Amino acid sequence: MIRSSLAAVLVCAAGAIAQKVTGPIPVTPASHPFLAAEHNLEPMDLSKVGYVEEEFLVSGTADVYGYAADGSLTVKTPMAPYTTRVLVRRPVDPSRFSGTVVVELPNTARRFDWTMLWGYVHNYVTDHGAAWIGITMPGAVPGLKKFNSIRYAAVSFPNPTPNEACPAGAGPGRGGSATSEQEDGLRWDAITQVGSLLKSGSLPGLKADRVYLTTQGADVVTYAESIQPRAKVYDGFVIKSPGGPARISRCAATPPRNGPQYLHDVGVPVIGVLTEGEVLASQPFLRADSDESADRFRIYEIAGAAHIDASPYISLPSVEDQNGAGAAQGTPQWPFNARCEPEIPLQQLPLQSYILNGAFANLDLWVRNGTPAPKARRIELKDGQVALDEFGNGLGGVRSPYVEVPTARYFTTTAGPGTCRELGHDVKFDWARLDSLYGSYKKYAARVDESIERMVKDRFVTETDAKRLRAALIGAGR
Repeated sequence: MIRSSLAAVLVCAAGAIAQKVTGPIPVTPASHPFLAAEHNLEPMDLSKVGYVEEEFLVSGTADVYGYAADGSLTVKTPMAPYTTRVLVRRPVDPSRFSGTVVVELPNTARRFDWTMLWGYVHNYVTDHGAAWIGITMPGAVPGLKKFNSIRYAAVSFPNPTPNEACPAGAGPGRGGSATSEQEDGLRWDAITQVGSLLKSGSLPGLKADRVYLTTQGADVVTYAESIQPRAKVYDGFVIKSPGGPARISRCAATPPRNGPQYLHDVGVPVIGVLTEGEVLASQPFLRADSDESADRFRIYEIAGAAHIDASPYISLPSVEDQNGAGAAQGTPQWPFNARCEPEIPLQQLPLQSYILNGAFANLDLWVRNGTPAPKARRIELKDGQVALDEFGNGLGGVRSPYVEVPTARYFTTTAGPGTCRELGHDVKFDWARLDSLYGSYKKYAARVDESIERMVKDRFVTETDAKRLRAALIGAGR
């Protein structure tokens, strides 16, 4: 039987109230959380790093928002009920908890929760004694219910105006006629309320001093721009692949993709992380770094990196659980329905993990004691394309041994259907070229070590990740 651990939990957050936290929901041989770490595509035993995983349901009321003619936020429908699920990973020993919580909005592109950022930054979380929270968004609700209709019976973002047809040019598909039983605009206050619960200590086992919001793309952009200045709950943001904002509600028009207010004056530090493969498409959104107190902002562009690599796919649900929630794509080694041309493996290039980990470390310093995050060079462009060095790798950006002391050319896109254009691959240098570049392994290792030391000094990688870089490139004994 699911027990309610808290009732009538009040939250002062933008006119909406979180009413109840239910859980932790029991785990049995017949029922486990969707996305449980030990049921991921690459299973993880959290107990080995001193962590525990728990699942809760959070119920509350949320406002559905719109925009006034001047761009200010308005309440379209007040106090509509919702229930979401929250997945928690935290240190077992409370004394090890740093007080920092990373809150992720899972990706719903596959119609179920996929915690991509956990795949990238789990080492940062566990290395630093932080906690991690995943909040289910409306797009994943059907997958949860299909996976376990009893466990997730209560999860819902019901539309308070289900018969409302969206106007032409707005809403899902922008067709202007669809009605829906679900209102995805309820997610904004749900995100706020979960953050408030963390700070109040109302989620058992956690009382956060700092709460950071993260995801890839649109949802966190909309929250930072439109909700955070009003709610003032989150202490900072790390945004992977920042691009255009999401709709504020189901029937709202898609916001302009290059508005002059793009991620300005959020009130707390914001760090965006882009890859070389994303820079051209991101040009409409790129803005200057800033140290203004209300507009603290950084962009880190990673030389040599494609939009996505193997890291986030380890945190996909297992094939069995994917099929339970819908339909798995491909195989565990190649989780897509179509191959690229020529066929490639998923790229094992951990640059995004290292730089995202560094971004969180820098954000934490910025928030804790006011130490500004370091600024980074931008990727260089020439004639509307990324400028390349003599090895075919991008110039500028956040540099690493992979491009400063290269042993391969790193392509940031691949021919083929679907996701292929977002996948990178590399072409290794032959022995003759390596010998002509470095002369000996000792000289190569020395240059790699210098590059890593520079990254640590410039605060783009943590000391712990520097050790991982050395182990990967020049051996664990150095």
